[in-house]
Amino acid sequence: MKTIMNLKALKNTEELQTFLDGTQAVAFSIPGDKKARYGFIQSTLKQFHYRALNKRQKGIVIRFLLQVTGYSRQQLTRLIQQYLNTGVVQQRGTNKPPGFKRKYTAIDIALLADMDERYNTPSGAVIKKLCERAYSIFDETEYKNIANISVSHLYNLRSSAGYQKQRRHFEKTKSRQVAIGDRCKPNTTGRPGYIRVDTVHQGDQDGIKGVYHINAVDEVTQYEVVLSCSRISEQFLIPILTEMLEIFPFDISGFHADNGSEYINRHVAELLNKLNIELTKSRSRHSNDNALAESKNASVVRKTFGYSHIKQHWADELNVFNREHLIPFINYHRPCYFPIIFTDDKGKHRRAMLPHEIPGLLSP
Repeated sequence: MKTIMNLKALKNTEELQTFLDGTQAVAFSIPGDKKARYGFIQSTLKQFHYRALNKRQKGIVIRFLLQVTGYSRQQLTRLIQQYLNTGVVQQRGTNKPPGFKRKYTAIDIALLADMDERYNTPSGAVIKKLCERAYSIFDETEYKNIANISVSHLYNLRSSAGYQKQRRHFEKTKSRQVAIGDRCKPNTTGRPGYIRVDTVHQGDQDGIKGVYHINAVDEVTQYEVVLSCSRISEQFLIPILTEMLEIFPFDISGFHADNGSEYINRHVAELLNKLNIELTKSRSRHSNDNALAESKNASVVRKTFGYSHIKQHWADELNVFNREHLIPFINYHRPCYFPIIFTDDKGKHRRAMLPHEIPGLLSP
């Protein structure tokens, strides 16, 4: 139900005061948008000759407008001041100064990505010259803007998210429900030989797959082995896993992975069964089951190889580097903290991390 109020009969602030005193228990407001409310405020101020009122009378008008419009005291004061200065109450203009205009738009980035894809990502100077030729010689006007780019800024655009989104994507592990392996967290009982395994993909570019890094970490000793393979099919992965199991300086008793199909399959299960190694896989909604390997993915693998695309044919050369340099370094020479448990003066067992090697642990 809408209530229409006729305020034209109110001639002065005393009558307005009487009107307010008789409507204390009544909640009413002026319907309409902001323009209609501003018009009501302007007509009310004009009707009661707000400029000529004394302080007490102005207070009555303000009290009335506060109750009717629902505006705050600060906002209503600003609108009244606008009326006193200009004679009208109207919305402020929203003519904000424009921000900085982007010189190279998403269209330019798309053209750059397309040109890089066609010419297999040459150097910045070469791609700049190709854009200049496309505009000046072949009259492709869409290259007019990108043809004037500097070589240094061209590399900035190559690093942008828009460029990377068009040329590169990373594959995440695809979940599958397969009745292979025990779905549980491995129980090491404090013995070495229970490894956590995960795969790090080096990204795709222009539809070309990158190499895969296989990262295996022992839970107790933190001994880590990293090898690379061009693909994660059984033809390439089984020889890599066999070599990794031989590199560890102790017998392997447990092999834990997430639910990726590269490990949870009959080929890997047959390999582990021959060696009498228990295969376990992560539980659903237990992201910490394979957290050790995933943390090493970031702190070791990504810090070593980065995020840039590495083509598959470099897998053999990468493994030479892994065997001769990376594996010995991260296990025998990489600075790290070692946990120890000691008993304090009160007889409590406490854990401390010491930045030095524990005597006799992992000596080469």
